[in-house]
Amino acid sequence: MKRIFTIIGWCTIFLCCACNEKDFLKETPLDFFSPETTYKSYSDYQSAISGMYSQVRGYEMSSKGGIRTLLATDIAYNARKDGDRWGNLSTVYISSSEQVEAFWENPYKTIKNANAILTRIGKSELSSAQKAVVEAEARFFRAYCYRNLVYYFGGVPIVKEEITSPKRDFVRASREEVLAFMRDDLKFAAENLPGIAEVEDGKVSDLVAKHYLAETLISLGDYKGAIQYAGDVISDSNTALMTKRFGTRVSAVPNGDVFFDLFQRGNQNRKSAKNTEALWVIQMEEDVRGGYTVTTDYDYPLERFHVPSVHTLTDPDGEPGMLGPRSDFNVGGRGVSYMRTTEWMLNTCWGSDFDKDLRNSAVNVIREVIYDNPASRWYGQSAIAPESMSKNYKTNDYRWYPWFSKVTCPGDHPEGLYADKETGLLTASAGGTYADQYLLRLAETYLLRAEAYLLDNQKDKAAADINVVRRRAKASDVDPADVTLDYILDERARELCFEERRRITLYRTGTYVERTRRLNEWQGWQVEDHMNLFPIPYSFIEANTGAAIEQNPGYSN
Repeated sequence: MKRIFTIIGWCTIFLCCACNEKDFLKETPLDFFSPETTYKSYSDYQSAISGMYSQVRGYEMSSKGGIRTLLATDIAYNARKDGDRWGNLSTVYISSSEQVEAFWENPYKTIKNANAILTRIGKSELSSAQKAVVEAEARFFRAYCYRNLVYYFGGVPIVKEEITSPKRDFVRASREEVLAFMRDDLKFAAENLPGIAEVEDGKVSDLVAKHYLAETLISLGDYKGAIQYAGDVISDSNTALMTKRFGTRVSAVPNGDVFFDLFQRGNQNRKSAKNTEALWVIQMEEDVRGGYTVTTDYDYPLERFHVPSVHTLTDPDGEPGMLGPRSDFNVGGRGVSYMRTTEWMLNTCWGSDFDKDLRNSAVNVIREVIYDNPASRWYGQSAIAPESMSKNYKTNDYRWYPWFSKVTCPGDHPEGLYADKETGLLTASAGGTYADQYLLRLAETYLLRAEAYLLDNQKDKAAADINVVRRRAKASDVDPADVTLDYILDERARELCFEERRRITLYRTGTYVERTRRLNEWQGWQVEDHMNLFPIPYSFIEANTGAAIEQNPGYSN
């Protein structure tokens, strides 16, 4: 027994002497996610990148993100004309606004994740080719987020590396420094991302990076460089505007047109729908893991916001004039009248092409509503004609207004949203927009290159690019002499209404204040000179105790 204890004692001494205290005390988490366990294999990095796609989808396709870039601009305002939903700009354009704070915090969250990837990729065991693609995608998302920040706020702090300990001494870089940082990231992405024919639907490619690089170069005054990169996108053999009817609704909607087809469910992606115009499409799959739900929520509520509450209309007798929220061109789903277009966007912008421009056709802009409740004695008559006008519409005109059908899917909502498929009645959870959503399509690249040509004093080439887009819409050509920045912004509205982040476009071009004052008939008077930028959130200024952060002009803390 004594011999056994002696052996155990010597073994214990040997083990204690043999161990490396540093390695022994080093904590290696094995049962939860940490940077050390998360970033190992190529699939680990791809999962991290998927997280950034999810983040971008989360704030671009939400009522707190993308929809807020449309309200209180030259194209749209709060349909109910109250203080909510950007109806009162004096409560939004303040440094304590939670709504503005979201535009600051969300991009920085994605930048944080991009930097976590970039900090580790160099020391990983990935192949050189894998490292290049991962780095390119991470740098693309970092640049995309700084794009939002620089146009909304001007110069902002540039965070180039992962922050692993509390930091309270951020300083603002200049607008030009942020743009130059974006340029470098986007150049790397453009050179190292796969071609558009090689990527899965929903993924960014070299052409997406080149488009945003062209936009960035315009802001830096490098118009010839912008023309070159936008030209690379346009001339790529895998891209072309869609000019003929295509996709899922050709037979179901015989009076449709190619512009209508662009926005129908199932028609957005390159691989599945052969849509050569699509450059970057946010995937809006319903009821799948990582997708959106139809039974409990309306995750991207663009239909809910823009489509009027048609289903609530009463007839002249005060009785229900409508059967309920229906999936058709008459009702449009389950809208609640939160966002209507300005008179300029609805009528004036079409000019002499009002009756010929496809983007204003009867299937793309709905301008009539008919009582559809068979129990009403007014069944089949107009709900807005003077002789049969809806009773509650007279007192609440937000209950109906003309609306753009691209925000919904009339006659083609997801199966799970129907309460009665035969009548088209929808459930109470309807209100979302379930078609995949363009963040970028080729028509925008044409208009971006037109902007670069204009600024480079090549108005003839600017007009040629604009006319490619207008001819697809059956609209009249613009004369080179009539091409101005204002005209290009008009054309962007006609082509990209409810697609582009309109506030970013107006901030980027320095035209938000002037155009919103002039074209937004309801709240243009609310726009003050300093509103060409958001205020820096006070919560950030207050927390940054190690360095002073200057507030944007016109705002107080």
